[in-house]
Amino acid sequence: MGISQSLEASTRAHGTGAGEEARSPAAVAAASRSVLAGLIGSGIQASRSPSLHEREGAEQGLRYIYKIIDIAALGLAPDALPELLTAARRFGFAGLNITHPCKQTVIPLLDTLSPDARALGAVNTVVFENGRAIGHNTDWSGFAESFRRELADVARGRVVQFGAGGAGAAVAHALLTLGVDRLTIIDTDAARAEELAAALGGRFGAGRAVAGADVADAVGAADGIVNTTPLGMVKYPGMPLAASLLQPRLWVADIVYFPLETELLRAARACGCRTMSGGGMAVFQAVGAFRLFAGVEPDAERMLRHFAAM
Repeated sequence: MGISQSLEASTRAHGTGAGEEARSPAAVAAASRSVLAGLIGSGIQASRSPSLHEREGAEQGLRYIYKIIDIAALGLAPDALPELLTAARRFGFAGLNITHPCKQTVIPLLDTLSPDARALGAVNTVVFENGRAIGHNTDWSGFAESFRRELADVARGRVVQFGAGGAGAAVAHALLTLGVDRLTIIDTDAARAEELAAALGGRFGAGRAVAGADVADAVGAADGIVNTTPLGMVKYPGMPLAASLLQPRLWVADIVYFPLETELLRAARACGCRTMSGGGMAVFQAVGAFRLFAGVEPDAERMLRHFAAM
């Protein structure tokens, strides 16, 4: 019931009522270009995606509605995902963004994958098109663009990444694409880290990515570290390593963006590390998703300004 009520509310807000007042031809034309999209995940009430998408939609002359579908708030488990996707199709969603913990579990439910999503084994954007559900990944390009803008000149010899889930797969792909020589992946699930390292080795070459277990040794030899776990989110407080392991020579990136200053970034800045928050990745993955949902080119710089003003 919670699923249907949530999505029905979305479509009521999105639809056109028979009793609406007469509008100008220009207003009617703009309103006829409508997009209904949303975000599925857990603990996402603080997400800035609705405002980011809807504001850019308004700037583009679209009637754009973006709904939060928080499985935790709805009292649902990740196994409700098939029902959510079916309901979204029926209610006319153009597509959905997918976040923790569903970026990999959504894949078997889709009709096909883009080349990027297939290579990464993770989906953060689903587009409903001609009766098919198509999985895409805009996370990796979002992280890469943010890194190019904020950390373009940092050393990339050895990097430690915490997390080997769906977001971790995308960020690892981006880091190796950006020229990291050796990426050590550390995850609470050692087998998952090994699997991701092996997949990356197949695409980028043997030895470019390895699974690690000793955090202190890996960080001690690294130029930079990246957190791709949920640790640092409001719902998942904490950080993936002890603050005592941070050194001023390290650069530190976090993909969490609510809050923008995670415990990890706060500790890193206090230590004198150069840092990058998850805000840039959030914007640039949204740029890619907006393009897929709306079929028009978003203004990335305007979306950055809007995000910064939130």
